[in-house]
Amino acid sequence: MELSEVMRTTAAVREFTDDPLPDEVLRRILEDARFAPSGGNRQGTRVVVVRDRATRERLAELNEPAVRRYVAQKKAGESPWNPVHPPGPSAEEIAATRVPSSFTEPVLRAPVVLVFVVDLAVVAAMDQDLDRVGIVGGASVYPLVWNVLLAARAEGYGGTITTMATAMEPEVKDLLGLPDTYALAAVVPLGRPVKQLTRLTRLPVEELAVRERFDGEPF
Repeated sequence: MELSEVMRTTAAVREFTDDPLPDEVLRRILEDARFAPSGGNRQGTRVVVVRDRATRERLAELNEPAVRRYVAQKKAGESPWNPVHPPGPSAEEIAATRVPSSFTEPVLRAPVVLVFVVDLAVVAAMDQDLDRVGIVGGASVYPLVWNVLLAARAEGYGGTITTMATAMEPEVKDLLGLPDTYALAAVVPLGRPVKQLTRLTRLPVEELAVRERFDGEPF
């Protein structure tokens, strides 16, 4: 596939067929994806390849607390899990919120789940002293995650970046035996899509980019 086509058609895939994703194909995906950049080329990200059913069931369970807050906030008309405004729904309302299966099924249905973790001891997080949630450290891990999804698309597979389990990071670290300095960045189920989307809805360039200043003219 042409690079432009891959970039324009790599959708968030959450429904998978029963087709396997063989190790040799997954290795090709990782072989290409590993050339993603990272801060200082320190390459602090590691990938845990999970096929074990019990482990995936536990990962799905660990999604649930964050999903409850996500769904409760969305029903309340809020942007879920945003770091600017505290949630409007009470803790009791969040705890009573049902977890839709769509948030857990991908981890259970996919033939393989990739867990991306990054060593914070080698991440350059220049925003760590600002009075806001840190973002910059993600530059050393998410290019690799996205490269995996692009490479998977080229192979006829797909997946999606999930982050709900990060709210339960200590439990995930125990489950996977992660060292103390490692942080959970993403859980990515991968498999053959039930339906391959080819027309995605995204902002036009005129809304995405502006000239010179945030209030500048559309590019």
